[in-house]
Amino acid sequence: MKVVTANRLSDGRVIYAGVDNQPVGHIDQASVLDDAAAEIVLAEVAGRPDVFVNPYLFEVSDRTPSGRDRLKERIRSAGPTVGHSVVGGVG
Repeated sequence: MKVVTANRLSDGRVIYAGVDNQPVGHIDQASVLDDAAAEIVLAEVAGRPDVFVNPYLFEVSDRTPSGRDRLKERIRSAGPTVGHSVVGGVG
């Protein structure tokens, strides 16, 4: 099973193709697709560069990234990796 992901043009955040190929912000809201449907959805969202930047597919198992890109996609699905550290001991 596969999910379509991209970055949102307006702010660069990770998004997924959800119901009716609408952008959603969390992997739990993403449409989980078989191979044939995934290719169709990928083509459709690729035609919307005003929202979806560089869309691509990745494998999932129970809405958890799997396959060769699982680490990258787990990091992406957890949210931004910047802005979480404390600078100079001030929180």
